[in-house]
Amino acid sequence: MQGMNIVVVGGASGFGLETAKLMVRDGVSKIVIIDINQERLDAAKAELAGKGTEIFTVVGDIARAEGAHASFDAAVKAAGRIHSLVNCAAIYPRAPLLEITDDMWDAENAINIKGTYHMMVAAVKHMQGHKAEGEVSGRIVNITSVDAFKAHPQNAHYAATKAAVVSLTRSFAHAFAKDQILINSVAPAGMATEKAKSLGFLGELAAANPLGRAAEPAEIAEFVVMVAGPKNTYMTGEQVIVSGGYIYA
Repeated sequence: MQGMNIVVVGGASGFGLETAKLMVRDGVSKIVIIDINQERLDAAKAELAGKGTEIFTVVGDIARAEGAHASFDAAVKAAGRIHSLVNCAAIYPRAPLLEITDDMWDAENAINIKGTYHMMVAAVKHMQGHKAEGEVSGRIVNITSVDAFKAHPQNAHYAATKAAVVSLTRSFAHAFAKDQILINSVAPAGMATEKAKSLGFLGELAAANPLGRAAEPAEIAEFVVMVAGPKNTYMTGEQVIVSGGYIYA
């Protein structure tokens, strides 16, 4: 990944931070982490520093267009040309199927759908300006979920937002293939993140998986790095499912 500048949205903790770690491991030149929490950003920058990658952080709220575009503009100002965008930001509040409130829907939609959409718009406009004959102009990777493809009554509003992002990924990929912008999604099954551990449903995730365990975040992040990196020169509009067999069980 040498010579690449990458933006990771929601990269200050959890799966986003794990993805950033692997990109630094693989020699990315510059990485910009966008997150809403300054304290987490400071901690992430300290953890990633000193490994040969220039680390930049941007505090931003992506739920509305102005915040998302300002955040991406700040990333460009810090790092210059952006070669790849990875959208990891999402919220995951569980609720019984018949008890999802309007406020819950609004919160999920604001980050998981609208935020992802606004960041893609900002990235596409930037990447179109770097179109060159025979070269990839840019890459976008959206983190979705196997919940987009299987029934999930314990968290239906979350699953619905991830299905929406699958659709957005396909629409954007089709619209901007002419600009040589490769846009894909990676759909993990349950991961053994700190949040999953703290919320107490790690055992549930492991029991539902044919391999008998949840994925380690790094196992999924490897696929994100591949799709966002220079080895991906032809894949676009695809959904990379990494589920340990869960999606077929």
